[in-house]
Amino acid sequence: MKTGLILIGMGGHSFVVTEAARQCKTEIVGYMDQQEKTLNPFGLDYLGSEQNNLLLEQLRSNTFHLSIGDNTLRKKIALHLNSHEVRFSTICHPSSVIANNSEIGFGSFCSANSVIQPLAKIGHHCIINTAAIIEHECVIGDFSHIAPGAVLCGNVQIGEGTLVGARTVIRPGIHIGKNCVIGAGSVVVKNIPDNSLVFGNPAK
Repeated sequence: MKTGLILIGMGGHSFVVTEAARQCKTEIVGYMDQQEKTLNPFGLDYLGSEQNNLLLEQLRSNTFHLSIGDNTLRKKIALHLNSHEVRFSTICHPSSVIANNSEIGFGSFCSANSVIQPLAKIGHHCIINTAAIIEHECVIGDFSHIAPGAVLCGNVQIGEGTLVGARTVIRPGIHIGKNCVIGAGSVVVKNIPDNSLVFGNPAK
């Protein structure tokens, strides 16, 4: 079997990842999921389930990317794959703008027209979705998802596993805890503790 990139998960987010990988001229071997999907617009080969440990061992010469939008599920599968010592690929769409002195962790994804400014730090297995803006010195925890069009002003900190909804704006210096959900279109002007659900303008 040829070697290259294997996607874990075949759903809406994987379509975006596949397009970005192809724009980067990355060879995609196929995808893994618990079952073969009927909706497969790119015609990727189905390789089997990521829960098949023997199959994972056979495929270890490839790199993997978790093309799963759900933060909790992405973390669960990542921990499983870590036990098999697989290598994770970071994928950034060619139209994304990424400062040279920013940091992006392994397995993360930067979608089309996303912007990551100087000294920003993106954790592992994060999603910086379409046209999201991560300004200078922001810190994004592992397994977080910054949805399309969200704007994080300078020095914002986002805890692990947090979802920042589409078109949300977070003012400079705000700290948001772990495993939070910030509703789409919110304006965040105060710090948010762990495990919170907030929404609105201002977000409450």
